Amino acid sequence: MPGRSDSPSDPMPMRRTIFAVATPPGRGALAVIRLSGPESGDALSALTGRALPAPRRASLARLHDAAGDVLDSGLVLWFPGPASATGEDVAELHLHGGAAVAASIVEALAALPGLRPAEPGEFTRRAFENGKLDLTEAEAIADLVDAETRGQQRQALRQMAGELGRLTDGWGDRLLRALAHVEADLDFPDEDLPEGIAGEAEAALETLRGEIARHLDDGRRGERLRAGLHVAILGPPNAGKSSLLNTLARRDVAIVSDLAGTTRDVIEVHLDLAGLPVVVADTAGLRAAADAVEEEGVRRAWRRAAEADIRLLLFDAIEGPPDLAGLIDPGDPDCLLVANKIDLLDEPPPAAAGAPLAISVRSGAGVDALLARLGAMVEARLTGGGAPVLTRARHRAALEECLAALDRALAAGPLELVAEDLRLAMRALGRITGRVDVEDLLDVIFRDFCIGK
Repeated sequence: MPGRSDSPSDPMPMRRTIFAVATPPGRGALAVIRLSGPESGDALSALTGRALPAPRRASLARLHDAAGDVLDSGLVLWFPGPASATGEDVAELHLHGGAAVAASIVEALAALPGLRPAEPGEFTRRAFENGKLDLTEAEAIADLVDAETRGQQRQALRQMAGELGRLTDGWGDRLLRALAHVEADLDFPDEDLPEGIAGEAEAALETLRGEIARHLDDGRRGERLRAGLHVAILGPPNAGKSSLLNTLARRDVAIVSDLAGTTRDVIEVHLDLAGLPVVVADTAGLRAAADAVEEEGVRRAWRRAAEADIRLLLFDAIEGPPDLAGLIDPGDPDCLLVANKIDLLDEPPPAAAGAPLAISVRSGAGVDALLARLGAMVEARLTGGGAPVLTRARHRAALEECLAALDRALAAGPLELVAEDLRLAMRALGRITGRVDVEDLLDVIFRDFCIGK
């Protein structure tokens, strides 16, 4: 259709061929440029000056611009659709990694008819729209690109393999079967149908409702693994909180001083702890503030303590633990009591069950034990269970909507109302994988992808 836009937000765009550098900018050994769309083959032939290579086999070629000047010599690959990553004709150019090389190839591609630069996430979006991925798998690609720890990598790979999509599709199939039974009982009351067909559907829905409810009650493990578990270091001034943060980060991120009240704001560091993501926060010393700025710092420390997944209370081993009233519950599994500066004691404190963990940030004594304890606490909260986890808030919202519709269906009574609530439950489930009613979500989901993905 002449004049039609080719924006990803257009529900039925006239497909132009897109291209992008898929490797990070800067100097490197290699640069990869990807193309997807109907003009990919012509563009590849125009650059190489020869016929298309055999599909899915790397071929060495010289690449030229329209004037015939050689731009580079590299490997080219041809993936005719629909047997490609996006479902369209796809070409890849594996070039030398100099910035000038990539820039010259991009300039040559931009001069060819029917081509335009890709927008962030557009390759993955086309794969979704062409049925190569569902939405959970597409989101997993972005999570894998962003993964900073082994745990995040494993979670993204499981989701990219379709585990969450298969689980929700299975629930959808069971919902559809129950709806079919209800509709049959509703539409054909005089037919010779098996007795109790609606009752069987109700029993199946009760079982399904329980499975979904248990899946939602997972402590938000998947979402917390994506974002990182939050650990707050709390305690009185000069207990060594900032020194401990620097030790954990293995670099100087917080100012350390003998002057009490040096830390006024919350300082965060992202760590990889036993392959799991952790956000550790240093906070202001908890005491009666000396001025308005410190008072604000103490207020923020209390707020961070309330929001944290794990609270680490650090105190001076010589002065002993502070008054814990209102600060920490020693019996709380989310709290860890740590005595610092044991190097200044005449003899180390006795190790006893339930006693604070004894360390010296200065000498390093006990720090490995602290890391091991902290790692075990993090692992207990982020791992466990073989079921595919919910990794995003939208997954949880859709499941909660599905569960609410199931609850209404089970309590509805009249079959007409039961059938309508089952349709709503199926629609909510379908939004997780993108089977139904997701056009308004697509721009939000794909806009955070990197260029070339």
